[in-house]
Amino acid sequence: MLLRAVVGVLLTVVILALAGKRGWFLFSLGRAGKPAVGRTKDAPRRVQAEAIEVLGQKKLLKWTIPGLAHVFAFWGFLVLSLTILEAYGALFIADFAVPVIGTWPIVGFLEDLFGVLVFVGIVIFAALRLTNNPATHGRDSRFFGSHTRGAWLILFMIFNVVWTLFLYRGAQINTGVFPFKSGAFASEWTASLLAPLGEGANEWLETIGIWLQIGVVLVFLLIVLHSKHLHIGAAPINVYTSRRPDALGPLLPIMYKGEPVNFEDPPDDATFGKGHIGDFTWKNYVDFMACTECGRCQSQCPAWNTGKPLSPKLLMMNLRDTMFTQAPYLLAANGEHPGLGELHEQALASVSAEVRAEVERPFIGARAGSEHSADDGYTFDGHRTTGADLPIIDEDVLWSCTMCGACVNQCPVDIEHIDHIADMRRNQVMIATEFPSELNGLFKNIESKGNPWGMNAGDRNNWISEVDFEVRVFGANGEESIPEDVDYLFWVGCAGAFEDRAKRTTKAVAELFNIAGVNFMVLGDGETCTGDPARRAGNEFLFQMQGMQNVEMLNEIKATKIVVTCPHCLNTLNREYPQLGGNYEVVHHTQLLNDLVKAGRLTPVKSVSEKVTYHDPCYLGRHNNVYVPPRDLIEATGADKVEMERRGEKSFCCGAGGARMWMEEKIGTQVNKNRGDEAIATGASKIAVACPFCSVMLNDAVTSRQQEGIGEGIEVVDVATLLLAAAKS
Repeated sequence: MLLRAVVGVLLTVVILALAGKRGWFLFSLGRAGKPAVGRTKDAPRRVQAEAIEVLGQKKLLKWTIPGLAHVFAFWGFLVLSLTILEAYGALFIADFAVPVIGTWPIVGFLEDLFGVLVFVGIVIFAALRLTNNPATHGRDSRFFGSHTRGAWLILFMIFNVVWTLFLYRGAQINTGVFPFKSGAFASEWTASLLAPLGEGANEWLETIGIWLQIGVVLVFLLIVLHSKHLHIGAAPINVYTSRRPDALGPLLPIMYKGEPVNFEDPPDDATFGKGHIGDFTWKNYVDFMACTECGRCQSQCPAWNTGKPLSPKLLMMNLRDTMFTQAPYLLAANGEHPGLGELHEQALASVSAEVRAEVERPFIGARAGSEHSADDGYTFDGHRTTGADLPIIDEDVLWSCTMCGACVNQCPVDIEHIDHIADMRRNQVMIATEFPSELNGLFKNIESKGNPWGMNAGDRNNWISEVDFEVRVFGANGEESIPEDVDYLFWVGCAGAFEDRAKRTTKAVAELFNIAGVNFMVLGDGETCTGDPARRAGNEFLFQMQGMQNVEMLNEIKATKIVVTCPHCLNTLNREYPQLGGNYEVVHHTQLLNDLVKAGRLTPVKSVSEKVTYHDPCYLGRHNNVYVPPRDLIEATGADKVEMERRGEKSFCCGAGGARMWMEEKIGTQVNKNRGDEAIATGASKIAVACPFCSVMLNDAVTSRQQEGIGEGIEVVDVATLLLAAAKS
């Protein structure tokens, strides 16, 4: 017993010392990040998130098979923590049992059951790794670019935990010191295999098994702290400190000392976006550490799926690698803004030449020779480039993002990919002034004309002359505030006022409101762009200018209830304007129309006897969780609704979000054609949409395919247009 205890204690002390050193380094590195505001407020909701997402594994179970495998492994290790305690107890007391519960048969049964389930889990994981091998499937594998060798090492270590566990437990049964008289079925089976070796051999097997069990667990801990499996510890922290209820919908404002930056008089030392790894917050650093490299985000990303360099997973890995590479500087600088102040210079002087070169490398820029075309087979894998003159982040990675939210929605550990990309874009636009040239026109049009297309504000009312019923325009009769008899302010939006296909939706919605007796009013030429395209393109200053102008106007006229046809307007008015002091009840037209149908105020009188498929807009679905109303309306028309394979929260982007509507798509295949092909493949004669951006993109995709002789007769229509056809006699 003395030898057993001495070896066990020495092993534990040495390895825990090494683990403690690494743990302190990771804690100090995280603490070196800049402040993150509001990440611990609303504790009850955060505890609930821990229960649902960490203990309940909710997001992991979105993918059933790998989700179950992870549940087996996760809960297995929680339950098997009791066996680790038993192993340590057995170092000193031969027949040690956990106090109170240590001899209950049900405990022994559960320990063995979860030991077996852990083994089942690693078999499933191994099968998934083999069937999704990036060496075979290339970019189509969600594990492409991940540290696959490290993953196999972890599976091997988990296997070692399981077999050493049953080895010492089986030997304990044969030596008569096992605490459970029954229930431990797998241990009893192992004991039957070891029994012929005799009591002496089993005594040694028990001791060796305990040493191996403790040693494997401790080495496993060391490997976790030095690998991507750091997520085992970082993920629960990341979930607790994540944006609640989720990181979709509004972007975060630029903060300065705990408050949003006042763009009318910004502080001289305010940081606009992220232009260096030292600009990121401690929460961002935890994001990087929490990445599991599972590739769920990558598998859903429209940019990656159309041959572009952006993989949300590889971007997080790149940022994590950069954080660790520059860790000596970050720890020495202690949050000082890179390039400013004496502390920065002192930090640079304290690190090696190699680290200094990394710190001074360009953070974002064009890779050498990265002139890409649509058919050049671009397969950049997202890993960090090396060399003092090469940028860490390829600018094509940054600008390929549509901000559709698929990555955030799928991430099982609540990484906030979009926030990182938006902040890096902000720095590129407002500090470095390096961004796609097409955005110059977008910014200029919004600033000078109040809309992305550069149309005259006076033309916003043109659609009204094309309907045969009265449309009330605010201010036409000298109103200073919204009249009490007005049910909704109808925010038409820039696309709804100027883009021909979106204007058809505007007129259809207005006519449906008229039929249902909804009293609505429009702002006419008093309406201007919400600023959404500018914000997602990184021009936070222009967004603030547009937003404050709109909020001031809406508050002045006492607007309370607003209906929109554009999900981007919905998201901005409802989710982002509260940051600027504007709080309104905002609904999408499909939500209001569905309520009117259910209330009997709109009654379809004839059936749309056609096959219709529905495309979920990203900013209506994933970002604002509106999936049912548009589908209810399609069914109300009597249409034969067929679904695409990628639908609901897994819907594939049209390619227009993140200001991509105004940027050329030069790399890989076009996102809208990818989605259009999927819609055409359903055999539907109509593709229903609920967003003007989606309407433009899918119309273009279908038209392009029809010119190739594919999808003849297919029409892209808004859900409102479909409903109007059924509601008019």
